Amino acid sequence: MSEQEQKVIFSNNLKYYLERSGHSQKEVAEAIDVSPQTFNTWMRGIALPRMGKVEKLANYFRINKSDLIELSQNQDTSSDKVEWYTDPETAKLAQELHDNPDLRVLLDASRDLPPEKLRALIALITPHIGEDE
Repeated sequence: MSEQEQKVIFSNNLKYYLERSGHSQKEVAEAIDVSPQTFNTWMRGIALPRMGKVEKLANYFRINKSDLIELSQNQDTSSDKVEWYTDPETAKLAQELHDNPDLRVLLDASRDLPPEKLRALIALITPHIGEDE
């Protein structure tokens, strides 16, 4: 399993247990002694915590470490879909961003944009990709 796949699995599991707990990212981050920014990188699948922090998270949520780091039965292993968009058109555009490594960084910045603004952003950025190379 690739590191990126591990990040996606961990992120999905962390989101699930955070939502189930009813606590905020900030509350959990403070409880396990990490910055809210660090916690957010885990939530977004940008970074993975060290095992000591995984253990602190597991203790906080009263779960096993494996519940955070292993693929749960309700996760789809066949695809790496972007699932947090509620508007279908925006979700389709977001998936296109996700599938293009040069544009993937825009996903977090574009989460709340309507489809027309997301399209305009893609059009603005796309012609400039690779110019610095």
